[in-house]
Amino acid sequence: MKRKYIKGVVLLGVILSMGFTSCGIVSNYKAPEIDSQDMFRGENPTDTTTIANIPWREYFTDPALQALIDEGLANNFDMRIAYTRIQQAEAGLVVAKSAYFPTIALAGQVTHTRGSIKNGKERVLGYETGTQFGLGFAVQWEADLWGKLSSKSRAQYANLVSTHAYRNLIQTSLVANIATTYYSLLALDEQLKITKETIGLLKESTATMTDMMQAGLLNRAGVKQSEALLYNTQVSVPTLESQIRKLENSLSVLVGRKPGPVYRTAIKDQPVPSHLQYGIPAQMLAKRPDVIQAEMGFRYAFEMRNVAQRSLYPSLTLGTSTIGYASNTLSQFFQPANILANIVGGLTQPIFAGNQLRGQYKVAKAQQEEALLTFEQTVLKAGQEVSDIMYTYESSLRKNEDRAKQVEALFTAVDDTKVLLKAGEANYTEVLNAEQNLLQAQLGQVNDKLEQLQATVNLYRALGGGVE
Repeated sequence: MKRKYIKGVVLLGVILSMGFTSCGIVSNYKAPEIDSQDMFRGENPTDTTTIANIPWREYFTDPALQALIDEGLANNFDMRIAYTRIQQAEAGLVVAKSAYFPTIALAGQVTHTRGSIKNGKERVLGYETGTQFGLGFAVQWEADLWGKLSSKSRAQYANLVSTHAYRNLIQTSLVANIATTYYSLLALDEQLKITKETIGLLKESTATMTDMMQAGLLNRAGVKQSEALLYNTQVSVPTLESQIRKLENSLSVLVGRKPGPVYRTAIKDQPVPSHLQYGIPAQMLAKRPDVIQAEMGFRYAFEMRNVAQRSLYPSLTLGTSTIGYASNTLSQFFQPANILANIVGGLTQPIFAGNQLRGQYKVAKAQQEEALLTFEQTVLKAGQEVSDIMYTYESSLRKNEDRAKQVEALFTAVDDTKVLLKAGEANYTEVLNAEQNLLQAQLGQVNDKLEQLQATVNLYRALGGGVE
């Protein structure tokens, strides 16, 4: 009779499952659609090649920088934390998948009873005792009637993908931060070098003006103005050296080491590509870790909404059932006659839970809508970020030719004004202005190069970067 009852419960569950499925209760995940047309301001790219597919080691070719990135990836605390999150997500997926299978536990018990002796229907004086031994397997299981367990498993899978995307996001950000700091350090090195070279030129100019003053060809005001410019330039040296020291310390900590000096090359040795390939918008979206995270966040919310919805429907369970042996004596414990089977199955339909289940469903539905909005916002910001970076990069490239001509013209101006000053055909202010303008133009040229290098780094970050 009990076996027929269980078969009836299972059959009823299958019929209900088919009926609810045909009514559209079980919904499958569909990735949100995003219109990528005109995502980037300006000309829409058609080239499918993208730097997002290039491993960072091929993108950043400076050996010194590569060594720093390797060290950072091995030692950075954020990267290590990201790996622990992946381990947690993998364990969560294992737990979710285990719900498909029954829970089986080995259960043993000893029951000792003591009661009055019965004589027919009357109890007489005295007691009788009895001992029963039991050993078997306790089984519990819930059928995935509406796909609730499957949705939980898929939600945990989305969480796992999200943690991998988080790890890639941390790696991309770390690589970009190391490269940005490294290039900034090279720029400061070059600015310090230019400043010291300018100090040498200013000392020569001041000495020349002093000789001219002693010869009566120049007044003292010109000498003092030259000295003031020299001292003003010398003052910037300690500032630059302090900035270099701080960046060295920051870069050391970033790669997971104690503050100290950093081996590096020169900024003039860093190549700047004439064209950056960032691919079509769909490719850009596919590589950005934050976009992947946002989509997986939406998928997780979608599956958890399904879980909340399906919690409203009947559940088919195999209760705490026991299969094993039970006997009053240990000597005959494993005899076939002592086999015990107690199987309990049931179909449970929630009727009243104080609106708790419906409230949970409404919360899950709102969380899904929030996750979708977050995804759309992330995609929109991604397009803005790439557009801004590309325009900054292209603008900085347009400066190159004019800046080079400016520096060349100022070198000529400095040489010519010095010659004219000695010939008495120019005054000292023209020389000082030419020297000061040359220094600013050279420093500006370094900043232009740094801006271009940082734009390449920022685009690497914005496109998700190659994480291999």
